[in-house]
Amino acid sequence: MAILSRKWKLVLDTCKYPYDTLYPVLCMDESPKQLIAETRLPVPPKPGKLARYDYEYSRKGVCNIFIATEPLMGKRIVKVTPRRTRQDWAKFLVDIERHYRHAEKITLVMDNLNTHKPGSLYETFNPREAKALLDRFEFVYTPKHGSWLNMAEIELRILSNQCLNRRIDSIMELRREVGAWEKERNNKEAVINWRFTTDDARIKLKRLYPSVSD
Repeated sequence: MAILSRKWKLVLDTCKYPYDTLYPVLCMDESPKQLIAETRLPVPPKPGKLARYDYEYSRKGVCNIFIATEPLMGKRIVKVTPRRTRQDWAKFLVDIERHYRHAEKITLVMDNLNTHKPGSLYETFNPREAKALLDRFEFVYTPKHGSWLNMAEIELRILSNQCLNRRIDSIMELRREVGAWEKERNNKEAVINWRFTTDDARIKLKRLYPSVSD
């Protein structure tokens, strides 16, 4: 029988938790976004013809998109920041905590980046504030090569396909577009139908783990 990694099982078991308003389960992820400007004015569309854009473009830097989603409730929080630092991540946790003030404990599933550590809170806030914020969360990290188990990646792909699949040249415009997308998707209460189970993992991931013979 194949042995399932404890980290894989922990993530999968966490995703199976029933909805509890006092103990919400959220998934968090982040992604860089290249800001790109047009070098020539696009040709506007005409009847029977699409708008045309020049192949040349101008790079305007890179920013970062944080996203946290509560899959069972169809809620998500999105934040665009100029950088991706420990402090940016720590401040995003403050945003999450404010949305869930009623909760006893917030379970947060995320990948194991070096910025996603309790120490980031202590580098950003004074020890008392950092400890108080840390006590509000329980962190569940996806295993190596298993970041796709994080449902926030699905939300990021949807955001990219629906909102970011074009040239955007400023962080202000990006924030407006992302904010509108977030509001619309939350109003729809769009949920993620997650069907990957521990049993599926034992089959799909069998080659990654050793077997124990009787």
